[in-house]
Amino acid sequence: MNQSIFLTGTPQSIPDVLAAKDQRVALQTQLFNQNPSSTLLDIKLNIPGPIKNNHYLKQLFTTGCTNLEKDLKAQGIKYNLVTSWDNPSGCENFYLLNANAKDVKQVTITFEDENRLGRLFDADVLIKEQNAALSRSKLGLPVRRCFLCNRPAKECARSRRHSVAELQNYISNIYNEEFS
Repeated sequence: MNQSIFLTGTPQSIPDVLAAKDQRVALQTQLFNQNPSSTLLDIKLNIPGPIKNNHYLKQLFTTGCTNLEKDLKAQGIKYNLVTSWDNPSGCENFYLLNANAKDVKQVTITFEDENRLGRLFDADVLIKEQNAALSRSKLGLPVRRCFLCNRPAKECARSRRHSVAELQNYISNIYNEEFS
């Protein structure tokens, strides 16, 4: 059995997570006000349970972001990393791109679905006019799948089909395989 990567870090409460979300929305609004014609890419890890950030999760985040940046470059998409957060509620990168949002979303979907680390990420592509993230369904693509059972991920999350321990074990295994 591999070592859990969730033994260290500052536990986050629901109010902590909601405060981070409010901070994220405020920054997104500010970035759009300053750059109304840009596409915004907001990338973070999907981490179940109270531990959202520690040394191990930062390593996963940094490596995954590097992989996604390579994918963007390979498609000829130029990006500008505007700011990075390293908070107890998790790491997060905000990129501005002068590229078609659908093209950016396609790269992020491929990253999320086909890159082993990408499965742990949530890459939101936003455009000011829509005031929301560009969804897979708007592109006519299937929903994200659960990494444990391959059902729709949101269905598993809502029903709490898998325990936090099962999900954390999956993430720990990926970490241990990737960085051992």
